[in-house]
Amino acid sequence: MRSMFILVFVFLLTSCSSKLAYNNIDWWVYWYIDDYIELNNDQEEEFDSYLQNWLRWHKKSELSRYKDQLVKIKSQVENGSLNFNAVYNHLELGRAHWERVRDEISPELASIAKTLDDEQVVTLFAALEKDNKEEEEEREEALEKSETERLNDRKERIENAISERIGKLSDEQKQIVSTYAEQFIPTGEEWLKYRRDIQNAARKLFVTRELNSNFEEDLITLMQNPDNYRSEVYKQSSAHNMTVSATLVAEIYSTLSTKQKETLIENINEFIETVESFKR
Repeated sequence: MRSMFILVFVFLLTSCSSKLAYNNIDWWVYWYIDDYIELNNDQEEEFDSYLQNWLRWHKKSELSRYKDQLVKIKSQVENGSLNFNAVYNHLELGRAHWERVRDEISPELASIAKTLDDEQVVTLFAALEKDNKEEEEEREEALEKSETERLNDRKERIENAISERIGKLSDEQKQIVSTYAEQFIPTGEEWLKYRRDIQNAARKLFVTRELNSNFEEDLITLMQNPDNYRSEVYKQSSAHNMTVSATLVAEIYSTLSTKQKETLIENINEFIETVESFKR
């Protein structure tokens, strides 16, 4: 459940104001969780204690991993070894970072979940379904566009994401984006199905929690094994898209001008400095 995985903020805060946000993660987390559920005083006190523990663990265990990966990426950019395998490995490392956070926080989240009353549970799943419907509406709006329009939107998103890191793209680089943008498999429908399936599984656990002596263990298992609720089509499409992404990035890298490479290294250095600032 997305509302349970609130510490995703910790890993995603890489903007200019990231240090400020990281140091005020308490506020961000409570602001976020309030969209889904209102904790009572005892629950807030317990949650805050857990949150401080998670942040201490994150600073001690995880930040050095992020820095090591960024340093390695910088070295590969400088020595010309950022090929497909290197990019793919970095994507896998990024996923592993999140999985460690998820596995670290899920036992204590399950402990708090056990204390939720019926009204809180109803509010939580109503808010989650509201999100689902909003996502569904956005997807339906997107599907009203022609296939060409959707493809052009995807190209624009990819170009913007890359240009933020290396600067203005050349005509050759735009052509590479155009080529690979066509190869991505849309996963919106399968993603929404996954969300509802895992949320329904969680709802069933909450309905029977008073009779289930293994409620916490079952909820932890659910949170730590989301792939069990992803369809084979979704998993295969996601794996395909990850391969396309790695190939796209590797090919773009092979065409970088000297100026673009310098811009990329500057960006990486900024990320490294940001991670270092989190430690202080």
